[in-house]
Amino acid sequence: MTAFFGELTGTALLIILGDGVVANVVLQKTKGNNGGLVSITIGWAIAVFTGVFVAASSSGAHLNPAITIAFAVMGKFKWELVAGYIIAQMLGAMLGSVIVWLVYRQHFDATSDPGLKLAVFATDPAIPNTIQNLLSEITGTFVLVFAVLNLTAPASSLGSINALPVALIVLGIGLSLGGTTGYAINPARDLGPRIMHFILPIKGKGTSNWNYSWIPVAGPVIGGILAAGLFIVLN
Repeated sequence: MTAFFGELTGTALLIILGDGVVANVVLQKTKGNNGGLVSITIGWAIAVFTGVFVAASSSGAHLNPAITIAFAVMGKFKWELVAGYIIAQMLGAMLGSVIVWLVYRQHFDATSDPGLKLAVFATDPAIPNTIQNLLSEITGTFVLVFAVLNLTAPASSLGSINALPVALIVLGIGLSLGGTTGYAINPARDLGPRIMHFILPIKGKGTSNWNYSWIPVAGPVIGGILAAGLFIVLN
């Protein structure tokens, strides 16, 4: 139960700060409006650092179904615990996105573009193309999971201080690969908030783009499994 709430809390913090920086940049009449991609990538890196650092001692701070599944594929995490971790991650992501909406509610009301409102909650491709978008999510998540697997290996693990290099990895992914799909690289991070976008009474919110929603779920899972496979081969 401690691990469950650790994952839930860590993921909620991840989304509060991550979706929060997107809201600050894209919504109208905020102090950070038009802050740009660099602001968003730095904000997400800090969000990852905070979530991982807080949850490290209680749950191992997966905060991402792709990482949980990768550890299970490698035999480093029990399969019977996978569902519970993913549920906690999803609930944390949903809770975090609701909190962001409550904090920025006036700014959602002041923003007319429904696409910008959805952007606070979920990712969306710059150029819609199923194969390319899927490849982008697979690649970004592969880099994340493979780096994390090497980081948590006994020879290089820093314990809870692993939060800092993980944050830097996410920063690098955002700056290098984030221009195509917005780098979900985490099924819970995208799907949980997207569900809340659909449910919440957001003024003029438009569609939740369910046609695209499977890509930031399937891509990260595939990328995580591929990273686990390569790690097994090399070690």
